[in-house]
Amino acid sequence: MSEPSAASRNHALAGVRRFNRFYTRQIGLLRDGLLGTPFSLTEGRVLYEIAERRTTTAAELATDLEIDPGYLSRLLRGLRASDIVVRERSPMDRRQGILALTDRGRDSFTVLDQRSQAEIGAMLDQLDDDEQRRLLAAMATIEMLLAPADARTAPRTVILRPHRSEDLGWILARHAALYAKEYGWESQFKSLVAGIIADFLRGHDPEREGCWIAEHDGEPAGSVMLVNAGDGVARLRLLLVEPRARGLGIGARLVEHCVRFARDAGYRKITLWTQSVLVAARTIYQRTGFVLAEQNPHRSFGIDLVGETWELEL
Repeated sequence: MSEPSAASRNHALAGVRRFNRFYTRQIGLLRDGLLGTPFSLTEGRVLYEIAERRTTTAAELATDLEIDPGYLSRLLRGLRASDIVVRERSPMDRRQGILALTDRGRDSFTVLDQRSQAEIGAMLDQLDDDEQRRLLAAMATIEMLLAPADARTAPRTVILRPHRSEDLGWILARHAALYAKEYGWESQFKSLVAGIIADFLRGHDPEREGCWIAEHDGEPAGSVMLVNAGDGVARLRLLLVEPRARGLGIGARLVEHCVRFARDAGYRKITLWTQSVLVAARTIYQRTGFVLAEQNPHRSFGIDLVGETWELEL
């Protein structure tokens, strides 16, 4: 690789600085408070990480966010004094402190999360589908090129987006193909998935129900659906991750997205039905906080199975 000339480098420097000024203004980083709240940008990021990770420590945050430990300690001290964050002893290691959001902290994070989604949504609403895809591709390119050299060799760009009409056919086809190949499930399972999709198409409420697609390097790699089961209960359905994209945390991200959506929509509980043989999915549900509520042996899809109902109180 040849070295850039001085003129080329200066041109690139000017372009990057120009983009930084534009993007800083575009997302409001120079405002007094993040998204109209009393939190700074760093405080907002710390709240986000604590909320998303469920269990984390100050040392982990300092390392992963590249924040000076002393500065982070002072920041956390202020958040604890404001009853936003609490530090609890780890049941596994009493010397270690686990950070968690208080009730007030969760309320504050919900406000931040909703305002962030609304602000980004308002920007995206100005773009058509093709322009949005171009924007996301450009962002992925920036992320890839500026990542550390050892991280560029592994495909890592994953985004979650609402489904498009053509995705539903993909969801049906991939469920049928993967479960037949990996578990030997017969056509009865494909009929079940087709019925779930048909019910969703008949008139889902976008304020209370949704279907999301995980894209990995621009290609569909996973799916999940959340529907209204009535009486304040949401049902999680059709979680799938393509074999080529497993191990990237896509399944966990899809489930966690459903949990946040359900909370924002005002549900009191999420329920789901799965099978005991789906070990990877069961692990995700358990780590997200779901509790096994019921087990029932049955014969479906040409196989003897043990059906399981899992629940998460919101």
